[in-house]
Amino acid sequence: MKKILLTVMITGLFGIFAGAADAQTTPRVDRRQQNQKTRVRRGVNSGELTRREVRGIKSSTKTTRRYEKRAKSDGVVTWKERRRLNRMQNRNSRKIYRKKHNRRDRN
Repeated sequence: MKKILLTVMITGLFGIFAGAADAQTTPRVDRRQQNQKTRVRRGVNSGELTRREVRGIKSSTKTTRRYEKRAKSDGVVTWKERRRLNRMQNRNSRKIYRKKHNRRDRN
């Protein structure tokens, strides 16, 4: 009886921790950050982005990452936090596009 009770308790604890981990994941945000990072890297390689432009983009990306970390800190990312993260990433994406397509280049 004790073995069964212990097994059930351990299984329950793993279920609780797994649920908490799922509550704070943001796969869409992570995927977008990775895509934006790739876009910046390609812009640098092609010469479309100057060092100064990259610095500005990285600064706003860092702000987004910092907010994401703060949103995850309580274990739950609410819909308001997700909406704000999405808007921040939209701004970052527009910034990358505008910087890549202005008339400045590294060459």
